[in-house]
Amino acid sequence: MNGKNFRLPARRLATVATATALTAAPVVMGVAGPAHATDDEGRSSAVVLRTGLDVSLLNKTVNVPLAVSLNEVQAPQSAEKATLTAELNGVDGGRPFSVLNAEVAQSKATVEDGKAEGYANLAHAKVHVPGLPLLSLIEVGQVTSKAICEAGKAPTASSNLLGDVTVLGKKVTLTAGGTTNVEVPGVGEVRLDYSKTEQTSRTAAATALELKVSVDPLKLNVAEVEGTLTLAKATCESPAAPEQQAEPSTEPAGDVKPQGEPADEGLAETGGNSMTPYIAGGAVVLLLAGGGAVAVARRGRN
Repeated sequence: MNGKNFRLPARRLATVATATALTAAPVVMGVAGPAHATDDEGRSSAVVLRTGLDVSLLNKTVNVPLAVSLNEVQAPQSAEKATLTAELNGVDGGRPFSVLNAEVAQSKATVEDGKAEGYANLAHAKVHVPGLPLLSLIEVGQVTSKAICEAGKAPTASSNLLGDVTVLGKKVTLTAGGTTNVEVPGVGEVRLDYSKTEQTSRTAAATALELKVSVDPLKLNVAEVEGTLTLAKATCESPAAPEQQAEPSTEPAGDVKPQGEPADEGLAETGGNSMTPYIAGGAVVLLLAGGGAVAVARRGRN
């Protein structure tokens, strides 16, 4: 009997120790780790000059595409360029032909800290096309474009113009979001769109100047120059917004029980089990019986 009474509390004590270890730490439910926009961390781009022109020589026997991009950059890999000139070979008697000269020609694209941003800046610039070596297609004081896309916010796009704009030797006045036509007899025609912006829920784009060019310079060994030309363009796409993190619960897990064996409430400190009430009842009876026997013995002595 004593052996059984000794082993039972020991086994029960081990179970109680296990239950105590399980309830010592709080239960944390529904906690999400830090969210990373690995699939869509945002994008941005910028370019100072981009041309898409077709140059036809006299009698249209030769057609030379004039495709030039100056300081074109893209991110996530943040980048910045500031080349000041763009040249084209093979359209001016085999000599290098300067398409753009500028004092400032800067483009920058970044994606960091939940924000994608593209920026282009062009200042004191002259653009030439084949057939017009002495007359600039366009001259600008300064134009800038910026596109900003930040997670959880509406994208923004803007372009600014400072100083004069001269097209085919004529000074022109531009209106943001408007179109201006410039025609020079015997030379050609240029259509300008200033400050074109586009925005959606996650993207933005800004173009400072977009030119639709149709030049026929006559007797300059060039029959036609046609196409489009873009100055200072910036774009962006918003990074994915981080997911909301669930608040952790720090309440103790009072209901945690070891599997395979029911836990008896209120018995952990004594090491008792389901038989304890009966054992305790028997002890009370024996105690009363012993007390009665002592009382009878005392009366007998008296």
